[in-house]
Amino acid sequence: NVALPRVRDFRGTSPKAFDGHGDYTLGIREQIIFPEVDYDKVEKFKGLNVTIATSARTDEEAMALLKALGMPFRKA
Repeated sequence: NVALPRVRDFRGTSPKAFDGHGDYTLGIREQIIFPEVDYDKVEKFKGLNVTIATSARTDEEAMALLKALGMPFRKA
């Protein structure tokens, strides 16, 4: 949650990125959003995908879990 607000024009994560089985995938365009990354040492910007696999049986249960953990979903 510390890194996501550092994304330019961040308005929250998409509530539509669930896979139908309770897992959530988030795409990150540049690794420099993480405070541990030294911007001056980055030679090439790289993106990454993060998938959060939960034990939830439905997307609704997974969303409730991620909200409780502080995932900042934007309003649909």
